[in-house]
Amino acid sequence: MPKLVYGTAWKKDATANLVYTALKTGFRGIDTAAQPKHYNEQGVAAGFKKAVSEGFVKRADIFIQTKFTPPSGQNENAPYEFSASVADKVHQSVQSSLKNFTIDGQDAYLDSVVLHSPLDTLDDTIAAWKTLEGYHPHQIRNLGISNATLGIVEALHSRVTVKPAVVQNRFYPDTEYEAGLRAFCKEHDIKFQSFWTIGANPHLVKSQPVVDVMQGAGVDAVSAYYALVIGLEGITILDGTTKEAHMKEDLEGLERVGIWAEGDGEATWKKALGSFKQIIES
Repeated sequence: MPKLVYGTAWKKDATANLVYTALKTGFRGIDTAAQPKHYNEQGVAAGFKKAVSEGFVKRADIFIQTKFTPPSGQNENAPYEFSASVADKVHQSVQSSLKNFTIDGQDAYLDSVVLHSPLDTLDDTIAAWKTLEGYHPHQIRNLGISNATLGIVEALHSRVTVKPAVVQNRFYPDTEYEAGLRAFCKEHDIKFQSFWTIGANPHLVKSQPVVDVMQGAGVDAVSAYYALVIGLEGITILDGTTKEAHMKEDLEGLERVGIWAEGDGEATWKKALGSFKQIIES
């Protein structure tokens, strides 16, 4: 799973071109959802297929993640019948996603499918998960959940056969940056995917540790900030920028920070990361 995954929410008719541009720029992970209300999964697939057809990426190069969105997050364009059982809703949603990402002559698969949120009850959440397990490991390589509390993730982990590989949650002060959940994820080898990473944290982007990394590595604030968040370990960031220049800056900036932190900037990096952790934990 790449350190930065391109987020495709709310991009509507621009989705295909933005996904194609992101892949051409160097992104190797894409996050979408079978939720027409907020995502254009078909557009994501179109941009991805164009990149594959032009030969600068192969299917095996790209981490493709989509979601099953419960009825509470859907509108009338949901990829399943609202009257269907939980299991049938999941089947219909997954089949629509597999169809979108099918490349002629190749077996269709998804690198990750995430429950967009817990369902109305824990039993329904488990039922949806168990249905997804039927596709693992060949058509769905990893399973995950989003917008879930530590209690839900613990309960899920204890009751399912295929353990969560992904938890995708907001990264913001109201949940204390999910410190407890991130610790659980780290203990159980679960990747924490952060979203709302910039929008909810303007104070962090302007913090002194970010400034120190910016100046030391010669990168912009976003790259320095992303590097510090990833430095908390076990975190992948959803990056939804719509500007090609920012796509390039984010990818190249992370690489530049890595080289600097392992070389001349090692001491400065360690001090900045320590200070950043203190801010997060305070």
